[in-house]
Amino acid sequence: MVDGTAAFEGADEKVLVSACLAGVPCRYDGRAKAARVVDELVAGGRAVVVCPEGAGGLPTPRPAAEIVGGDGADVLDGRARVVDATGADRTEEFTAGARAALAAAGAAGARRAVLMARSPSCGCGQVYDGTFGGTLRPGDGVTAALLRRAGIEVESA
Repeated sequence: MVDGTAAFEGADEKVLVSACLAGVPCRYDGRAKAARVVDELVAGGRAVVVCPEGAGGLPTPRPAAEIVGGDGADVLDGRARVVDATGADRTEEFTAGARAALAAAGAAGARRAVLMARSPSCGCGQVYDGTFGGTLRPGDGVTAALLRRAGIEVESA
């Protein structure tokens, strides 16, 4: 987890960041969750800001979603699905958003990403378990998993 800018000092490279961490009110609940390290990347012109869920076609606000049957890598491999709190399958939107985030990183030459913790898109290392009970499980969100597969270093804030 990123807790400061020391990891980013001295570099001019672009860093992919979750839009909600940059202050954009695009979370499922219509809010942002700004993070100081991302604010500094934005101020320095180094942030590539993306909301994978919005890029995948989901509105803001929207029902909460969780990965059922695994994690983001399992979704990419067809072994798990992303389902929202109403029971609607949102796998297509989440995978489309992950591809859009990867394209944005590629276009900017970003080799690192700072993503929203525990998100079914952006979570790094932990995501909710698909029961909508607040329980976490090890794993990455769909976007984080796709970025890792492309060799992009991901961490959460």
